[in-house]
Amino acid sequence: MGDVLLALSIPVLVFGGGIYAACDCWWRRRHPAPPSPYTHRAARLAEQEMLLLAEEIVDDAHAALGPLYEAPAAPRPGGPPAGLKPEASRSSRSDATPDRGPSRPAAARKR
Repeated sequence: MGDVLLALSIPVLVFGGGIYAACDCWWRRRHPAPPSPYTHRAARLAEQEMLLLAEEIVDDAHAALGPLYEAPAAPRPGGPPAGLKPEASRSSRSDATPDRGPSRPAAARKR
C-alpha cells in the first residue's frame, strides 16, 4: 500500500502545481504590480542628472585648474633671468635644440 501512495503522490503534486500556476497567473492579471521605477523614462532622467553632475564637476575642475593649462606668458623683455648666461641654458652639443620650439627631425639611417 505504501508503494501505491508514493506512486500516486507524484501525479497529484504535478497536478496541484499546475493548478497553483494557473491561479497565480489569473491573480496577477487581475491585480497588476505598480509600475517599476526602472522604466525607460526613469533611466533617461537618471542619465540626464548624471550628465549634469559630470558637467558640474568638469566646470569646477576647469575653474580651479584652468590657469595651469593656459599658454605661458610672453618672455620678459630683459632677456634670461639674472644669474644665467644665454650659453648656459643650452647644451654643449652642437645638435641640441633650444628649450623652446620643435626639434628638427632625425637623420635617416642607411642600411
